[in-house]
Amino acid sequence: LTGKEALSPFPPLGAPGGSGPGKGHLKQCELLQLSRKQRRLCRREPGLAETLRDAIRLGILECQFQFRSERWNCSLEGRPSLLKRGFKETAFLYAVSSAALTHSLARACSAGRMERCTCDDSPGLENRKAWQWGVCGDNLKYSTKFLKKFLGQKRIGKDLRAKVDIHNTNVGIKAVKNGLKTTCKCHGVSGSCAVRTCWKQLSPFHEIGRLLKLRYDDAVKVFSSSNDAVGHSELAGPPRPGPSGRQPALPRPTDLVYVEDSPSFCRPSRYSLGTAGRPCSREGTCDSMCCGRGYNTQSRLVTFACHCQVQWCCYVECQQCMQEEVVYSCKQ
Repeated sequence: LTGKEALSPFPPLGAPGGSGPGKGHLKQCELLQLSRKQRRLCRREPGLAETLRDAIRLGILECQFQFRSERWNCSLEGRPSLLKRGFKETAFLYAVSSAALTHSLARACSAGRMERCTCDDSPGLENRKAWQWGVCGDNLKYSTKFLKKFLGQKRIGKDLRAKVDIHNTNVGIKAVKNGLKTTCKCHGVSGSCAVRTCWKQLSPFHEIGRLLKLRYDDAVKVFSSSNDAVGHSELAGPPRPGPSGRQPALPRPTDLVYVEDSPSFCRPSRYSLGTAGRPCSREGTCDSMCCGRGYNTQSRLVTFACHCQVQWCCYVECQQCMQEEVVYSCKQ
């Protein structure tokens, strides 16, 4: 999520200006900010470009939803500069991006939008029965395998930032895996479960975003520590309470990690537009979001549908009502 991705709808496959039916995905691949290897994979997989675009949008919207009441609200402004640093916010961006990619790829497989994958292909009779009953499990196995190839994670990064970025990327993938549920459907007489079909289904992405936000709140600041046993450096954080004493502790696979403290995000900078003018809640977020500058209070009239009644046969008739609403926003 660099802030430079094309989020407008792609031209349809085979649209004028493309190279003919079935070749529209080649043009779509060129509209995305991809490395040479990623663009090559994109061209080989019709449906991937559209899935990548959907993943970008999914990650941005979820990030902005989770941080809607924070000083940093996950805006696209300042995103490229933010990604060059090792802040907690950068950690969340890597995690939510990889989670959105994993989730979107698995769903695209089960929806038939990808040519090289289909429904969840885990072995087992119940899964094959699910196909027969017209349901399709989300193919997380293919999604995670393809994503690691697409992101190029075979070699562990040598420097601290590379290790941190890979760790946070894997946290996002694990968050999607942890949300995989078994869903069952009964086909017996009168709704009994004499015949039952089960398949794998991903959690809604809001649940994954909420989990990653909790991981952000408890993110661990790390540094590079030499491990003589394995012969290379690894991430280490502050010691945990227990018999290990004052020895640095390895971050857990589910911990978001960062290497430098975040700016306040109160004033405009190369990382964000600041909080001036942001709407806030007087009882909840104004004190923190406005950074002690105070907030403006404004009254406005809003219209809304009221006294709605269902009319025969097939429509709802409503009146237009008005009410006064008080809006709070951070001072300059």
